[in-house]
Amino acid sequence: MRFTFGKAEKLKSRKQIEQLFVEGASLKEYPLRIRFLKISTADVPPKIAFSVPKRNFKRAVDRIRIKRLLRECYRVNKHLFSDSLRGEYIIMFLYTDRIEWKLVDLEKKMISLMKKLIKNES
Repeated sequence: MRFTFGKAEKLKSRKQIEQLFVEGASLKEYPLRIRFLKISTADVPPKIAFSVPKRNFKRAVDRIRIKRLLRECYRVNKHLFSDSLRGEYIIMFLYTDRIEWKLVDLEKKMISLMKKLIKNES
């Protein structure tokens, strides 16, 4: 498996994002929240997006840095998703804390959140 996060894996469609927030389910593992929705039975990689609220981080550089950290955590551990989830999912990771966490701590939380999602869906 390649440890990349390519264009095909990014969630960009406004319609799909809106559908995700209307119909999708949610799980929490502080400081992360995950919104997810299974949209078809095709066996393709999940489409992922990351969000950091402007309300908590006023400066864009802070929001962008946290998104980079989240993308890196996902990129390194995405084999957990691709090996276990069957079907096409749209997923959004939301950062909920008001302070920036270190990469190691975020990675632990993201792994436990991924495991919760896999357990919830199986």
